[in-house]
Amino acid sequence: IMKKSLLRIFSCMLAVMMMTTGMAFAKKSLEERKAEIHEKVESTLEKLYEREPAAERIIDMAPGYAVFVNTGSQFGLFGSAHGRGIAFNSVSGEETYMKMGEYKLGLGIGIKEYALIFVFGTEEAADNFANSGWKFSGDVAASATDGEAGGAIENAVHVGDNIWMYQMTTKGLSVELNLRGTEYYRDKSYYPEEKEDKD
Repeated sequence: IMKKSLLRIFSCMLAVMMMTTGMAFAKKSLEERKAEIHEKVESTLEKLYEREPAAERIIDMAPGYAVFVNTGSQFGLFGSAHGRGIAFNSVSGEETYMKMGEYKLGLGIGIKEYALIFVFGTEEAADNFANSGWKFSGDVAASATDGEAGGAIENAVHVGDNIWMYQMTTKGLSVELNLRGTEYYRDKSYYPEEKEDKD
């Protein structure tokens, strides 16, 4: 009974926290939100370069990359994660504001913040990610030095055709990823003009 009560309390706390965060985000102007996500992206890249200096050269030379700052939570059997980020096409200079969502089953209780940095090996991979989104329904648990399917990037994991990913937690870089049920897609809240065109 006590465990069930604690679970209900944690679930309510999570719901309130998500609602409060969403309301605070909605109250900000579009320019404020863009500035905020850019600041988070720049801060994340700085931390990545401190922990993995070679990543700066790799990202500078890549046709494209994407940076997401996420919050994950796990209460009992149910877990979720959400976050926002930007996909950059280094060839065209285009930036796409994006969203990330994940829902999974598991065991445990806790909340953690982490960041994901995608590196694209071709401009086509970068364009497809930004314009069509990307979804992973299985698990990835691979060695960062695995040279299969497109070569290797040290301390990054090959997660798709011409797509690699760094995962950063508060403890550092992680090469063991669990991407079950994750989806990345264009964040329509940053493009109000598209909604107006449809009306």
